[in-house]
This record gives sequence, C-alpha cells and structure tokens, in this order.
Amino acid sequence: MKLKILSTAIILATLLPTTGSFAAALDRSGQSIAAFLQPGNYFEAGISALDPTVYGTATTSIFSGTKLSDMGEDYYFPNAALKLQVTDHISFGLLYDHPFGADAKYSTGDTTFVSTGLFQSDSEATEVEVNTQSLSAIVGFQPNSSWNIYAGPVLQTVEGNVQLRGAAYGSADVLGKYNADINQDEAWGWLAGIAYQIPEIALKASLTYRSEINHDAKTHEYGQSNILALVAKNPAAALYNTNTTTKITTPQSVNLDVQTGILANTVAFANIRWVTWKDFAIRPEKFGQISEVLGAAGKTPDNPNGFDLVAYSDDQWSVTTGIGRKLNEKWASNISVGWDSGAGNPVTTLGPTDGYWNVGLGAQYSPTPQTFIAGGVKYFWLGDVKAQPASMFGTSNSIASFEDNNAIAYGLKIGYRF
Repeated sequence: MKLKILSTAIILATLLPTTGSFAAALDRSGQSIAAFLQPGNYFEAGISALDPTVYGTATTSIFSGTKLSDMGEDYYFPNAALKLQVTDHISFGLLYDHPFGADAKYSTGDTTFVSTGLFQSDSEATEVEVNTQSLSAIVGFQPNSSWNIYAGPVLQTVEGNVQLRGAAYGSADVLGKYNADINQDEAWGWLAGIAYQIPEIALKASLTYRSEINHDAKTHEYGQSNILALVAKNPAAALYNTNTTTKITTPQSVNLDVQTGILANTVAFANIRWVTWKDFAIRPEKFGQISEVLGAAGKTPDNPNGFDLVAYSDDQWSVTTGIGRKLNEKWASNISVGWDSGAGNPVTTLGPTDGYWNVGLGAQYSPTPQTFIAGGVKYFWLGDVKAQPASMFGTSNSIASFEDNNAIAYGLKIGYRF
C-alpha cells in the first residue's frame, strides 16, 4: 500500500527555530533552502530568537576559581522567502536570512566580576557584535517531476563592533584598550545544488553547496597600547586612531536534507551540515600590527609572529533528525534532536561554547489550505569548553572554562501558497 502523500511544507515549516540558532563558531541560520523546494508558488516570513546562558570560571593563576557572569547576549534574526514556479520546468526564488553572527558581553554589572578585571578595565567590558545579512537569488530547472537542478548568486553584507578590555587581553603594556568598528561591507558569492523527490511517498532529498564570500570592510580602529610607545620610544605612540581595512572571508558550506514517508501522514527527516570554520580568521589591520609588535617583544610567546582577532581550529559538523506528523487537515507537529560538533576546543573567549545537543518541538496550524502559522522551541545543552584569548590560539593554553551552560530558542513563521 502506498503511503499517503504528505506536503513537504507540513514538516519543513514546523522546523523552528532553524537548525543553526546556536551553532559552532559564528553559524546562525543554517542557510536552509527548504522554501525554494516548496511546490507551486510560495511565500514565507519568520523570526527566530535565542536566549543563551553562558557562565564561566577563571582558570589563570591570578584569578583562578573566580566565577564569571553570564556573557551570552539574547538575539533574534528574521528570515523571508519567495518562490515562483515560472513554468513547468523553471522556478525562481529569493531567500533572505542572517547566516552568521555573534553577540557577547562580559557584563560589568556583577560586583564579583568587576573585582577580577579579567575581562574589563575602568568599568568597561569586553564585548563583540557581528551581524551578517544574505539575499540569495536561485533559478531552478526541473527536467521532469523528480529532479531539480538549481544555482544562483548570493549577496552578503557583514558588519561588527569589538571592544577588548582587561587582563585576559593583556595588561596596559600589551593590548591595553582595543576597539574596532567594522563598517558594513557588501560582497558576492554563489550557491548550487540538486534535489530529487518522489511525491507519492513524501521522499525529498537535496544537496546544496554555498561558496565562501570575500569581504574588504572599512574599519575604524582606536585604542591604547603602551607596547607601541615602548618600541617607538615615544609616549604619544601609545594612542592610535586610524581607518584601516579588514579582510573577512565567510566560510563555504554544504547542506544535505532528506525526508521520507514512514507511515501514513508521518515522515522522518534529517539535515547534515558542514562548514569550513578551520579556514576562517579575522585580523584587523592595526590589531595585526600590534600583535606582531607584541610577538617581537616577547609579550605573546604562544604566537611570536602575531595572531588573529578570531580564528577556529576545526570545521563544524551538525546533524538534526526527527519525525513529523500530520494530525488532521489543520494541525501538524514534529519532534527533533540535534547535535553540533563545535569548531575546536579551546575556543575564543568571544564565543566560549563547543557545540551542543538539542531537542525541539514544532507545531503548524493551517486555517486554510493556502495559509499556515508555525512555531517551535528548542532547548540546547551547550558543550563544555576551555576559552582562550586570541594570543593563545593554536595551543592548549586557556584562561577560563565554561561548563553546564544552556540556551533556549524560539521561532515563529507564517506561510502562503498561491
């Protein structure tokens, strides 16, 4: 007996929040193209939010055992998609999302934390914010009812702000006070993929590659480092305020999505994602110059030739799998389990988590055959990690540990078929 045909939208629309809501390194949205693979003409818009709790403990000799206050900042990101079936064999889609980002702050509001000075000085805290936006334009060719070959350009923007303070980033004669305002920069990349489906048994599989994207972002770097004055033998050289360029290459990735009917009105689904964070690094121009001076002066023995502001040692792998079921003509639901490998351990103090396990629940209500409202929640058990400042990258050294942390993600989406 054939399985009852089940609309792909019943399952994919309820996968909220998106698989990458709290992933390794800077990964956020998971870069799904599920909306483009919907049948007919389709539109959706949604929003995902994340509430992380990330506490740590200092492990350096001076501050060892000191508890660090929650540095995980709440954030949200919207997404939208439009898919048009132009002819029987040609489709077109626009996908908007926030693929990568970071939002962290070592708050000075906690009196225990302020007394340590590990991540702050003069009541100023270490904090980082990175935002990206992406618009993908996709053209698909369907030679028959089973196959879909697609590709298209991707326009991406990136911007950010970084403020480093405290002993974790060196005393005043090392980094001192460092600030960088990275202006929004636009750059182009591309994606390509192939999909296969057998609607009669709700089988659909897709493989999508996204290229890396190279940015040259105008940056304002300013701050104070007494090591510069020492080397130049000029006290005025400690202060710097300069406009530079920061090269940022967002990583390439591959997504494999599979779903298939297993019972009437029930499907199993899985997503596997690979992201090349091992090749990713950010080194603002002035920051790089200071790091090289520090290395030459013997202030950073782990990296005597200078170091990056942010870098990762491993590629990221993530897997999400679950089951979805159509309950009746108006309601559908799903449950999922996810795992993320992380991008290395130790990892940067600007994002001190090492992958996760999660469990998610989703539900979809369709007031009409053409419209739906979907929502979901995921709970994340964040991986324990040792954290290190940039100057220690590439070694097993660390200054803090972050353990037994968690996050909750929420999502809401509306959709319309026409």
